[in-house]
Amino acid sequence: MKDKPNIILMMVDQLRFDSIAANGHPIVSSPNLDMMAAQGYNFKNAFTAVPSCIPSRAALMTGLSQKNHGRVGYEDGVDWAYDRTLAGTFSSLGYQTECIGKMHVYPERNRLGFDHVMLHDGYLHEARKYRKPYRSQFENVDDYLMWFKRKKGVDADLMDIGLHCNSWVARPWMYEEELHPTNWIVSESIDFLKRRDPTVPFFLNMSFARPHSPLDPPEYYYNMYKDISEDAPEVNTGDWIFEEKEAPLFSTTALKGNYSKQDMDRMRRGYYGSITHIDHQIGRFLIALEEHDLNKNTVILFLSDHGDQLGEHHLFRKSYPYQGSTHIPFILYDPADLLEGKVGTIDELVELKDVFPTLVDIAADEKVDGVDGISLKENLKRHHTVTRDYIHGEHSFKKDSNQFILTKEWKYIWYPVRGTEQLFHLSLDPKEEIDESNNPKHNEIKRQLKNHLIDELRDREESFVVNDELVQLERTKSTLSFLNKEQET
Repeated sequence: MKDKPNIILMMVDQLRFDSIAANGHPIVSSPNLDMMAAQGYNFKNAFTAVPSCIPSRAALMTGLSQKNHGRVGYEDGVDWAYDRTLAGTFSSLGYQTECIGKMHVYPERNRLGFDHVMLHDGYLHEARKYRKPYRSQFENVDDYLMWFKRKKGVDADLMDIGLHCNSWVARPWMYEEELHPTNWIVSESIDFLKRRDPTVPFFLNMSFARPHSPLDPPEYYYNMYKDISEDAPEVNTGDWIFEEKEAPLFSTTALKGNYSKQDMDRMRRGYYGSITHIDHQIGRFLIALEEHDLNKNTVILFLSDHGDQLGEHHLFRKSYPYQGSTHIPFILYDPADLLEGKVGTIDELVELKDVFPTLVDIAADEKVDGVDGISLKENLKRHHTVTRDYIHGEHSFKKDSNQFILTKEWKYIWYPVRGTEQLFHLSLDPKEEIDESNNPKHNEIKRQLKNHLIDELRDREESFVVNDELVQLERTKSTLSFLNKEQET
């Protein structure tokens, strides 16, 4: 590569690995993503180590593991004050840097090293509080919402559709399709192609707020999946489903529950429709990229911050240690073959913290020191370049706080507040339906994975490990102390 290539990071929110056709879904239509996967590099073992929005984005933007970026659960209102970020590094390399869509940082207008941000974080609870200072309220920090109000009137708002931002309830978008946040992100991204500085390369982060709920695709896409009850596979459940002393009360924002097939079908209809809607809008952007002759010198990375349980094992949303939450799509698309690699499937274990060093290596042929992630550039030419033996993941989540060690074949899970453990043979049981933790045949592998977890947690401030053994705790924390101390100072 004689000239530095343009880099586009397409990031979606809450998309499961297996919810696009290229990764095996039997009914979801995702033609543009399928093309990118077929003609590019499709990483089949990509994961988020802390499966919710804030910590996932911290790993991606800093290249650090959770013990070093400090976010081990979901907590709003904690400052983002990192010395080095992905966008800041690209700026230092001479790139024009732009983010359009979701950032989910604090303060909300923190640019995190980008030259410019057009912000739409979706419905964020912290920003929706009227008690907040005027300049930090959602009405003043969301560029999409201001644009939307100019189109539909001052009283129009994000919750007019009647769906909560964490609900499994679904219905079609009630306004014109071109006003949907997904369309807005692509429209603004195409506008960036027009107004960019043509004398320098660019780094563009297109950050979609969907398919994260509200599950409100335009009517065309919602109706694509009207026969889902006949076509879609059943929602799978394991033999280990947690038995609560009291069944959770009915909730439209449930984290757990055994709801009717009709409810689950409508949920998946909205979710799958949102995915196809995003896919078609990506197709719209790719057309614009070619019209600007930018497809000849641009590399695109498509990924998600985390997945969605979608009712599997009677669980919803994310933060759980299961594949629905943690396993993410990760597709590198190089339409002009700038990388001169061997396109196809790559099965090495990769994480979101690998994005920072990988993109910098691709852009500038430079290694990034002081990060925990690994550049995946060598994997593009030699698909079996080993990245790591295992991934350590976790999430502070009240009683369901979890820790896990994941390999290509196995997953060991420890619930520090529950005081329980699980073991899944992923190569034979990819849907995690059979808990092997009490099977004596697997004591050796369980102990090996458990020892890896003990090593990862040995020096952590929460005191997970005492005398080389895991210790049950009363509670966990979502943010490590050094971040909160920095905020206090």
